[in-house]
Amino acid sequence: MQHVKRKALIWLRNDLRLEDHYAFHNAAKKCERIVAYYAFDPKQFIVIPWGFKKTGKFRFQFLIETLKQLKEELAKKNISIIIECQSPEIGIPKWIDTMGITDFYFQKEWTHEEQNVSNRLRSKLSDDVLVHSFYDQFLFHPEDIPVEVENIPEVFTIFRKQCEKNCKVRHCHPEISCFPKENILNQDFKIPALADYGFEDIKLHPNSAFPFKGGCKAGRDRLNKYFWETKKLTYYKQTRNGLIGKDYSSKLSAWLANGSISARQIYWEVMKYEKEIKKNQSTYWMIFELIWRDYFKYISLKHGDKIFQLEGILTKKYNWITDKSKLYSWINGTTSEPFVNANMIEIKKTGWMSNRGRQNVASFFARELLMDWRIGAAYFESQLIDYDVHSNYGNWMYVSGVGNDPRDRKFDISWQAQKYDSQYKFQNLWLK
Repeated sequence: MQHVKRKALIWLRNDLRLEDHYAFHNAAKKCERIVAYYAFDPKQFIVIPWGFKKTGKFRFQFLIETLKQLKEELAKKNISIIIECQSPEIGIPKWIDTMGITDFYFQKEWTHEEQNVSNRLRSKLSDDVLVHSFYDQFLFHPEDIPVEVENIPEVFTIFRKQCEKNCKVRHCHPEISCFPKENILNQDFKIPALADYGFEDIKLHPNSAFPFKGGCKAGRDRLNKYFWETKKLTYYKQTRNGLIGKDYSSKLSAWLANGSISARQIYWEVMKYEKEIKKNQSTYWMIFELIWRDYFKYISLKHGDKIFQLEGILTKKYNWITDKSKLYSWINGTTSEPFVNANMIEIKKTGWMSNRGRQNVASFFARELLMDWRIGAAYFESQLIDYDVHSNYGNWMYVSGVGNDPRDRKFDISWQAQKYDSQYKFQNLWLK
């Protein structure tokens, strides 16, 4: 009986790494050939009705840098990556047919836009193709958590304690071996540039708190610097509410967001740090933040499209308004609140904003201006380098009173500014 050579196509989405990657690890064990695929889906670059692009220039630049590094890492293993500027549901079935692909791998996404794409794509595939879809973006794997997804608690603390007590973080997938040279396609695929999508070149702003590049190597370098070289992790809990400079927080959220580093990689690095350097509240707090990230993913898995609806997961009605002049006053940093303005100018000029800033400007937008919070969330989606659909919409619901905040808090902006920027250093940095 003739042996059938297995060929895998790995569709990459927000899992842009080679290390600790379910598909690369499993496909390498089962298949003689592997090819990776990434699509710059035109749907991600449309101008939304509020006048800004769905993906803005800062996140796009970070994505370009990520793919350049990934392409280099894959080349070292003799794996090609097909890069196309079209919808994956159009491109992928063609490649599967022309290359005689037997196994198709992709990471599961569950928010509606991503699901629509994967459903359309699957409907075009022949029954002969083995489809492997998998969860690979969590800290605690869905198969390991102690409750069914539909019973996820609506309060973070309950979820966190249940997981900490009953759930172990899986170990990272080991590095894959190098494929033979003939695995490489005889075609090189170009990564688009900013100009191809109508963006101007970006000059790094001298005050940026995020002076980093995209990609798995850059993510590893940042982790090494923050943990091992400067040992800033030891003080993370004390500095995490900072506003200025690159080291008040790890900034790892950006690499986590497009999957060029995994939550598991960070977790096991913290464990190593605790063993070799120091274990304290700060090292725990890094894990605590990873659990928050997981929690918002599970909330969106549980509630589906409710996270995009005006009433949120609480189906709570407020008299929201939509006012373009208020929106652009907020975007351009010309509101009545200098602390809000400084943060909004920072995100506009750099694609970054601190966690403290995000909570304040979102609370101001939803609770003071009474604006439809989803417009603010869409602006963050466009601008933020570390945009993650679940954390973004989860946090916006939370501060807008339609999400998982059991205390339904409203931020006192001037008090916050006094507490976190009492010397006006941050405001002076951006408002001068």
